[in-house]
Amino acid sequence: MAKIVSVGTMRDVEKEADASGLAYDRMMENAGHSVARAMAKEFGPLAGQRILVLAGPGNNGGDGLVAAHWLALEGAEVVVFLTKERASSDSNLRRLLGGRIPVHDLAQEGERAEFDRELRRTACFVDAVFGTGTRPPLKGVPADLLAQAKARLEDRETPPIVVSVDCPSGLDCDTGEVAPQAIRATLTVTLAAVKKGLLRFPGAEYVGKIIVGDIGLDPDTPALKGIESEFPTPEDLRPWLPERPRLSHKGTFGRAVIVAGSVNFPGAAVLAARSAYRVGAGLVTVAVPSAIYPVAAAQIPEATWMILPDELGVIAAEAAEILLREMGEAQAMVLGPGFGQQKTTAEFLRRMLSPGPSAYPHLGFPLPQHRNEPASVRWPRMLIDADALKLLRQLGAWWDLLPSGSVLTPHPGEMAILSGLSRDEIQADREGVARRFAKEWNVVLVLKGAFSIVASPQGRMATIPFATPALARAGTGDVLSGTIGGLLAQGVPSWEAAVLGAYLHGWAGELAADEWGSTAPVTAGDVSETIGEALSELEAHRSRTPAFPRDSRP
Repeated sequence: MAKIVSVGTMRDVEKEADASGLAYDRMMENAGHSVARAMAKEFGPLAGQRILVLAGPGNNGGDGLVAAHWLALEGAEVVVFLTKERASSDSNLRRLLGGRIPVHDLAQEGERAEFDRELRRTACFVDAVFGTGTRPPLKGVPADLLAQAKARLEDRETPPIVVSVDCPSGLDCDTGEVAPQAIRATLTVTLAAVKKGLLRFPGAEYVGKIIVGDIGLDPDTPALKGIESEFPTPEDLRPWLPERPRLSHKGTFGRAVIVAGSVNFPGAAVLAARSAYRVGAGLVTVAVPSAIYPVAAAQIPEATWMILPDELGVIAAEAAEILLREMGEAQAMVLGPGFGQQKTTAEFLRRMLSPGPSAYPHLGFPLPQHRNEPASVRWPRMLIDADALKLLRQLGAWWDLLPSGSVLTPHPGEMAILSGLSRDEIQADREGVARRFAKEWNVVLVLKGAFSIVASPQGRMATIPFATPALARAGTGDVLSGTIGGLLAQGVPSWEAAVLGAYLHGWAGELAADEWGSTAPVTAGDVSETIGEALSELEAHRSRTPAFPRDSRP
């Protein structure tokens, strides 16, 4: 996976590479070529498309000049505008002039008007003005030119594609702060590694889709090897998908048990179960309080059912013994969606996770002796979500009672209850909090939200590259629980299941928004229904980036 780094770390990486023989000029050539390749892959054939490259005076502008050369070789009609005159000895500039690519110096009289004309008709605007070393506020001629370009592009009836080289100009690549002149990108081709600020708001609103461009670095570069923050891509995740052999049966793809629901939240069990099926689980058993069984069973005929005793519509304490007796063979359990927080359900959870002679005297289970050992003997890997997370807090050292390989999926409010930290403290350092408690509790932790964080007990961490209002809906957490649970049932390791499930969940949210034409009408049920489509697209790795506007050719 690509690494997520600070600006300072990226400078160290480039210095190490240069000292090891990968010269800066070579890195620039690789960077510009990567930008052109990414554009061709994402947007389709470039031949005949009009592309405007706005190049700044520094290395980012140099990357843009290289990209212009390779875009022209793809058949695009490229025009370059310089924010400042570059030295005549600049080899990348000379190559463009030798290839008869129009290059305009915006310091020259009359060129601003030509710039404005090109902005009105270009199919694609490439922002190569400022790189990762620039921080707001922006000043001078480049700032004025970016403001001019932004106003003109936003005024167009058919907006062009906007591609940012490394980062949108004016975005602080450490903090996510953004200058008012910054232009929102359709695609950001960030070079060698993802910069932290691209995933932090408000800057994250400006980056569009992120692709990591190759500049030729050795993956064993020392400055990168110790970084545990990762950015998953379809190429990384596709090998993790469970195989689907033709000679198979429902047992091949595992059994997930969904323990969920209450009279106030009957849909939680249904959403989780449907999502487990959509992601490929072979058999899903839904354990629900008897009060909601008729309603839930009517909505998902594919499932098998375990009817649990209830008290006023919630899972009753004595359900723990029944669940243990009727559990049978299963590879994964999802615990908590729609539970409610009544005392009898809290007692159910206590009896379930720490059974001993006092809980089941006739079964004679021993009391827990070793961290994560006894529960893992009785129960399969668990995903714990929603109300079950809040109830865990009442069990004291609950982390010693969980099966090995457990996955927790709290949102910031649930994380605050579990950790004792305030919500503001969690949101101020999402990566650090997730990493700390994943290790402390010995679980895989999915801290939900825009750009969800997945942390392992070993310190590995991934940032899921989706932030969409389509997932800001009641029930979408239940969809995520079922998705990860279905992958666990198929034998996917806990870390990989959490990363892959969160990625598919985010992708499904975007697909659902595309289908409805807006994020506003998307429901959790829509997201669940598109999990299968997201899975298919990941298998095929089809692009989710818009193509060139149909009327873009001059």
